[in-house]
Formats: sequence, C-alpha cells, structure tokens
Amino acid sequence: MSKLILFSLLFSLNLPATCSNNGPIELDKERPKKPNVVLILTDDLGWQDVKCYDIDEPSPFETPNIDRLAKEGVLFWQAYSPATTCSPSRGAILSGQHPVRLERTSVRGGHPPLPFNHGSTLISPWMRGALDISKVTIAESLKSNGYKTGHSGKWHVGIAVTDYPEPKDQGFDFSKHGFGAHKRMTDRTKGFATTDASDPFTLDEDGFPFDDITQDGIDFMDQNKKDPFFLYYCSRLVHTPIQTRSEALLRKYYEKLGLEYPKKNDMWDEKGQKNAYYAAMVEMIDHYTGQLIKYLEETEDPRWPGHMLIENTYVIFTSDNGGMEQHTKEIITDNYPLDKGKINAKEGGVRVPLIITGPNIAANTESNVMVNGVDFYPTILSWTNTPKDANQIFDGADLSTLLDKDPTDAKLVLDPETGEPRNTMMWHFPNSAMQSTLRIGDFKLVREYTATEEKTDLALYQLYENGSKRVDIEESQNLATKMPEKTKEMDRLLTERLEKLDARYPYLNPTSKSALPNKSKVPTIVEHGIDGKNVWLKFKNNGAKVVKAELIYTTNGGVPGEIWFPVPMNLRDDNVSVTLPKGTTHYVFNLIDENNYLIGYPDGGYQKTTKIFATKAIAVK
Repeated sequence: MSKLILFSLLFSLNLPATCSNNGPIELDKERPKKPNVVLILTDDLGWQDVKCYDIDEPSPFETPNIDRLAKEGVLFWQAYSPATTCSPSRGAILSGQHPVRLERTSVRGGHPPLPFNHGSTLISPWMRGALDISKVTIAESLKSNGYKTGHSGKWHVGIAVTDYPEPKDQGFDFSKHGFGAHKRMTDRTKGFATTDASDPFTLDEDGFPFDDITQDGIDFMDQNKKDPFFLYYCSRLVHTPIQTRSEALLRKYYEKLGLEYPKKNDMWDEKGQKNAYYAAMVEMIDHYTGQLIKYLEETEDPRWPGHMLIENTYVIFTSDNGGMEQHTKEIITDNYPLDKGKINAKEGGVRVPLIITGPNIAANTESNVMVNGVDFYPTILSWTNTPKDANQIFDGADLSTLLDKDPTDAKLVLDPETGEPRNTMMWHFPNSAMQSTLRIGDFKLVREYTATEEKTDLALYQLYENGSKRVDIEESQNLATKMPEKTKEMDRLLTERLEKLDARYPYLNPTSKSALPNKSKVPTIVEHGIDGKNVWLKFKNNGAKVVKAELIYTTNGGVPGEIWFPVPMNLRDDNVSVTLPKGTTHYVFNLIDENNYLIGYPDGGYQKTTKIFATKAIAVK
C-alpha cells in the first residue's frame, strides 16, 4: 500500500497522521524486527471449558473473546500441559524443560519424602521446592535481547509467593502478584461487586468486576510499548475458590442452567458442566482476555507508526493443566469426553486449550499436531531472533516453522534431540495420582504405581487413527491384554526416557498398616551420630539389602517455607555416612531397600499434618 493511499485511508477514518518533532513519520516504515510476545496462562481451564473446543455435549459456558482469538490464529486440538498440576507446568513453560529434568513433578516440594497420611501405601519422592536459579527463563533470554519483560498475576513456581527465586530474580523487569477479581470472598452468596467507584472490584460497563491482574498487564504493555516487550500474564481464574463477584453473571448462568436462584445449601453436586459459579468464572477469564487483546488492537505501535500493536505481537493463550473436575464435595466442571482431570495424567488432566496468533500465522486454522507447553520457549526465541544460552537444553520443540508454513503438518515439529519429526510425549507424576504416561503417535500408555509385587499397572489406549481420526480419546478401552507386546515395548521406552532424565519414583511405605509384600524384611535403625563434620547411621539388615541412601537436609529449618535438599551418602554393609553440607540446620536419613521401601529416620510423620518438617528432624547443635 502506498503512503498516499494509507494517508487517505487514515483521513477518511478520521484518524490522526502520526508526527514527530521533525515532521510527518513515514507510515509504511518496515515492521520492527523484534515482535512483542504475550503469553496468557490461565489456571485450571479445561479443554472443554472453552466454547470453540466444544465437542459432543454442548457447553453452557460463553467465551466469545477466546473464540474470536481462535478465528484469528491457530487452534490446537492436541495441545498438552507439561504436567498435571500448576506449579511444575509453570516452571517447565518458563524454562523449556521437562518437569523431570527440573526435579519438580508436583505442586509442593522441597521437603523430606513422607507418606501423605497414615493410610498411604506409597511415598512420593523428593522434589525441588522452587525452580533452580541456574535455569535460564524465557524472560532472561528475552531481556538479554533488549526486551522489556513483565509478569502479572500468579507465580507459583515455588512453594510460596516469597520463595527464592522470585520473578525479578529470573529476568522479569516488572512483576506484580495480585489476586485480581478472584480474591477470596468471605461468603460467595453475598457481598457482590457494585458500580460504586470506591468499590475495589467496581463493575465495568459490561458488568465485570475490576481485575488488577489484567490492569497490571495492560499497564506494563502501555508503559513499555516503545520497546519490544514480553508479557507473562497469569490469571488466577478458573482455580478454586469457585466464586464470582458479579451477581448478574451468576444469575445469568442460574437461568441458563434452569436453576432456581439461590440454590439451597449453596452446594453443587450436579454432574457435568452445571456449576453456575464456575460458568461465571469461565466467562470472566474470557472477558479479561478480551481486554488484553482489545488494548493491543486499539493501541498504535510507537515502533511502527500507523500500525496497531496487535499487528506485531504474538499471542499464546493456554492453561497450566486440565480442568479441576471436583474439589472437596463440590463438582466444578467436566472434561468429558476426556477422562479424569487435574492431578491425573489421563487426557482430562493434561490436555489443554491452546490458541496462537501473530504475524504471518494463518487465521481460522485448526490443527491436530501434538504440541506441549515446553514448546513455547524455543518457539519464542525463533520469533524474536534471540539466541539461546550456550549450555541451554530444551525438551520442547520449536513450533515457529510449523506455524509459519503449515500448522497442520506434524512433520514440521522436530524433536530437539534427534532432529527427526516428533511423534511422542511423556509425563511423570510420582505424586498423589502416582502415574507416568507415554504417548507415541496414536497410542498412549498409562503406568500406575502400586504397592504390589508387580509394582505397576499398565493400560494402553488408542486415542486416534492416523493422528486425527478420533478412536478413543475417552481412554475407555484398555488394549493392554490385546496388545501385550506393544504395551511392554512402550513401557520399556517410558522407563528409558525417565531414566535418561534421572527420574525419581514412588516408594513403598514401611509404616503403612496394609499387608505389603516383603515388609517384614525392611531394615531397622540401630543408632546414629556425628563425628566432626560427618554424620553416620547404622542399620540392621532384616532380609532386604539397602541399595541407596540419602541425607535430606535444610539450611533454614524451623521456619515456614523451609527448603530441603538431598545429598548421596556413602553406603557400606551396615552403615551410611556423609559430610554434613555447609550451613545445615536440620537433617534426616533416607534408606531405600532392594524392595523399594523408603526408611526415613527420624520418622517425620505425614505430609497432611507436618508443616514445619524440622520439628521431626535431627538438629545440628
């Protein structure tokens, strides 16, 4: 388009021509080589919660802004989160590495391995409490390339908001943690937001409560639009608590669901997508997503006069894991036809909505290519022409070629290790659900860890035929007995991949009252002590050989948020020893016998009841 035509168009639309101190600016200036990137990460938003993903039974939830975003870019039908829960997924997205490599496979870590409660037959292994500071994040890479970097909303890459490292320790120029309109209500049945300007959640012209997380994100973009920017926007919607500050929105869904307002006892026990509070929350995150996109669409790009920010901005919209189907006794949503939900490695727990838009990305395109949240980092580096750190390892694949050439061609997604087209994906969740899974092409293996002689249960499902024709995404037809060789081979490959990343596995609990195999052979502790800087422990072999020993120690024992780390111990016939790490305040011994029992000494109790683990540990005097 010529300058004259473009100027005439602006004049006819009554838009001002952009000027500088030196006169009119050339409106056909070349597109800035460093595009902006906005990563919108929702919390617990399920695959079937977004209208444009509706299949089978129609959802009552309304998401017009997200649906419109899908029309402007690529919608992925087979997109996955790196993990089944939020914290490990967030760390994986920020680092581009698998949760196993990061040693962060669940929500709360950084403590000695303990059974969850007195009835637990399995014990979750140790994992890190926060992302290792040595990990180079997306923000750090982009910052080194001249980008302004901002984080708004939830962080949750550590145990608590104040855990080191915080966002500004890992490359973010701006970070604000806000709770947004989702700040917990004292009583969700009353105290709704009003149009009063003094109300901290004052309703906007569309009837939605003010959300500081969204405003912080918009403010960051507005204050940094003269430079290329990266916004990591992390809404707290649609995570628990299940509530809304918009009474009109709540009443709307009561009516749409055919319920009499208000509901007796305020408890949702209807199966399916029948929770009016949750429905309102889904529409709220849609509205706030729309506000972010509206800002980009209506704000001129200072680096590219005559053009709007959206024209040179990549937008990634997704969720940190699958939808949470139920919390305590309240039914929240339903991921059907996918099975299970958050905290489970079956499809409902890891398949997520994913929409990507941006310069040169085809509009109104749907793809069945298998992708994952760990792919965002290498993709963003390609978009922004940012070099990766010399020693950086990516477990994710670069999707830029796929998005640029043909979003439907799976052969354009290359495995970062082999350079061959990627057709596989792996998850490891040795916590709570105690599962590992591997998908290769159309098939998915689910391994469940058990307290039996077999140690695992295996299930095999065929999700698709030829990558796109739906077969059993419900994971309802277990083919393990019909296809034993394929099941065995996929299980072997799963183990191979896990071992390559030094994965940790669940242990048997010797304090469980259940009749577990070989429990009578578990070693017993004789005595322990300290000799200078060395600590030691003697044990009695009762029939099962000790094959591994670790000291689990902390340097800040006795305070909320204490962090524990493992260090290998020297193992001999009947004793173990190690030099105490510098600064240790408390420690415990962990022995693992040949039957996979974990013997913790001193007994630390249970995760469910023990909050300050140092109270049960050995203190350094």
